[in-house]
Amino acid sequence: MAIIPKKHFMPVQQPKVRARNFEEVALGYDEKTAVAEAQRCLNCKNMPCVNGCPVNISIPSFINKVKEGKFEEAYNIITQSSSLPAVCGRVCPQETQCESKCTLGIKFEPVAIGRLERFVADYHNKNFKGVVSVPVSNGHKVAVIGSGPSGLTCAGDLAKKGYRVTVFEALHLAGGVLVYGIPEFRLPKDIVKKEVETLKQYGVEIDTNVVIGKTLTIDELFKAGYEAVFIGSGAGLPRFMSIPGESLKGVYSANEFLTRSNLMKAYKQHSDTPVMHAKKVVVVGGGNVAMDAARTALRLGADSVRIVYRRSMEELPARREEVEHAEEEGIIFDILRNPVEILGYRNAENARDPRNGFVTGIKVIKCELGEPDEKGRRRPVEVPGSEYEIEADCVIMAIGTSPNPLIKNTTAGLEVNKRGGIVVDEQSCKTSLPGVYAGGDAVTGAATVILAMGAGKSAAKAIDEYLSSGNS
Repeated sequence: MAIIPKKHFMPVQQPKVRARNFEEVALGYDEKTAVAEAQRCLNCKNMPCVNGCPVNISIPSFINKVKEGKFEEAYNIITQSSSLPAVCGRVCPQETQCESKCTLGIKFEPVAIGRLERFVADYHNKNFKGVVSVPVSNGHKVAVIGSGPSGLTCAGDLAKKGYRVTVFEALHLAGGVLVYGIPEFRLPKDIVKKEVETLKQYGVEIDTNVVIGKTLTIDELFKAGYEAVFIGSGAGLPRFMSIPGESLKGVYSANEFLTRSNLMKAYKQHSDTPVMHAKKVVVVGGGNVAMDAARTALRLGADSVRIVYRRSMEELPARREEVEHAEEEGIIFDILRNPVEILGYRNAENARDPRNGFVTGIKVIKCELGEPDEKGRRRPVEVPGSEYEIEADCVIMAIGTSPNPLIKNTTAGLEVNKRGGIVVDEQSCKTSLPGVYAGGDAVTGAATVILAMGAGKSAAKAIDEYLSSGNS
């Protein structure tokens, strides 16, 4: 059978339609298309795609089951390695991980591994009516701090081994960045809820509204009978540029803007939390979070949304698919531009003028690309005298986040680096404290969902070895 050179198309909402709603953009494969796409797999003996997956899913094995139409068996293969397949199939950067290693990709487009994972997970969630097999308890208790990708993965892997796991979540809903950071149109929250419910079936307990470092400390968790602790608290502390005007009304961190929309449903008419429905929005940054913020602002009714990024389109760190979707929806990219000041309205003669203190625009300077930095990306060099202003009534800063300092400040002896990330052994995720492990964005700073899951998986393995050896 001749090889089909390109991936099978996955249907999406039309750009003009989706740009004004919060429904999922990509609509997924049907059974016939999934089987046809699976048949493109060459079933390589050395399986390079597996090495490209941070959680080492047996990709050829699950794809073979899709070929045979055995979708539930394919799901069972995936969940041997991943606790969140419906999530990963939607938000993982497969193009730089498993699909980048696909042998078929040398001459043609790689197999659409992510789309197939999504299809298999969605098929299971829609059709599976049974109950999971709960393992016998081994008598050990483990606490997991944070219910994001790393925490849920660590909890799921330990629960499947018989551990009694309690996940402590600071917010009122489980899911971490999956519920507060990623918009509904990319990752429907019902999907996250379903994945969490599956973990609960394995015996994982979720305790919400508990802020470790305030409500409880790590020391108190050990006193309460937990024999090991995993810190997966993420990186929720936003960064700013320290330029004039950042305190003006209408300036958001992307973290706050997305949390208000995603978690608190500020886009709904009767939401209890407000968010600015601006008309001219500028988003500063070039990652996935910047794309999410820009596309959310558009759906909230903005007439124009611009992304200001200091490097070129080739250096944009966001997923290519997200950039393409943003362009299709009408987002404008002002590349090789760097903000130098946020401008605001001030009426000194009338202190009660309601426009006082609000954003009116942003001043940027043109850049050129210079020599590569330590990551291999060419450094942006500002062009003197090239400043100009962009009109805006809302500016969203999406330039990264850092780990929240609360846990490190209330846990004596926990080593952190200069960026606030918890220092761990890369293989085992062990911290400087006995019985305490950490992973995900709390260690690395903001990164991908799948890398956080890989850390949670490594930590679960190390915790199992630690407690099985009698160190509790």
